[in-house]
Amino acid sequence: MNELPQQLVNGLLLGSMYGLVAIGYTMVYGIVQLINFAHGEIFMTGAFGGLSVYLWILPNGTSMWIALPLMLLGAIIVAVLVAIGAERFAYRPLRGGPRLAPLITAIGLSLALQQAVWAWYPDAKSARTFPQIAGGPFEIGNVTIQTGDIFVFCAAPISMAILAYFVMKTRTGRGMQATAQDPDTAKLMGVNTDRIIVVAFALGATFAAVGGVAYGLKYGEIQFRMGFILGLKAFTAAVLGGIGNIYGAMIGGLVLGVAETLATAYISDIPGMDQFGSQSWADVWAFVLLILVLLFRPQGLLGERVADRA
Repeated sequence: MNELPQQLVNGLLLGSMYGLVAIGYTMVYGIVQLINFAHGEIFMTGAFGGLSVYLWILPNGTSMWIALPLMLLGAIIVAVLVAIGAERFAYRPLRGGPRLAPLITAIGLSLALQQAVWAWYPDAKSARTFPQIAGGPFEIGNVTIQTGDIFVFCAAPISMAILAYFVMKTRTGRGMQATAQDPDTAKLMGVNTDRIIVVAFALGATFAAVGGVAYGLKYGEIQFRMGFILGLKAFTAAVLGGIGNIYGAMIGGLVLGVAETLATAYISDIPGMDQFGSQSWADVWAFVLLILVLLFRPQGLLGERVADRA
């Protein structure tokens, strides 16, 4: 029990990253009902974009307090460009086609982005060291917080606050809500639905890029395959919270992160369950939680917000 506060903090950190990536899944699905399985790779390209700024643009020895905002900007630019390109050239031509076509395209795009980073980035086969913020760790009671963890704790609520303001208070945000409810009627009312969809992809990529930088700061390394499993878990978080529900995506990510961390930490203490508490079983428990939620509350924790377009 002495370890419980530390495990809860670890779970919240992990869940915050899931939530940042899950926002992109739920926004795109809520507007165009597309499961963008390449979104995990957008998260990955954002992380490599931030690393590229540090290695190739900034002078050697630049302080991380100066470098981090520039790395974050670079990560966002790379991720947004990839997302907008994917929407324009991969998904838009298939809009209105068979439902399986964009899904298969998303899987193919995911593999293509992995191979592109592997081919373009030096030594991408192995994990690349990500620069760290000096200082720490910090002790708060029984809880140890690394310097990189502070970025995650700050980035997640700030991102959610900015997104909530954008969706609820801006003209484009209201256009996104209208397009999600009924794109045909929104178009008749003068909403440029193509532009709204591009904005949704760009916003999702922005938060995925923030998550990619947070991942590098937390774990100290990134590699070109890192977006696949994390993307699946982020999609799981979006479903847990209620697909199409922006706030549900973050709540689902936090619940998933805490549940996964606690399961990994404590299941091995149960007699006969030693092997089920290893880190290799962490992914399994994430999907066990998803199955349980879908069995007892199929609409997700906060409920779906997807219009019926049948």
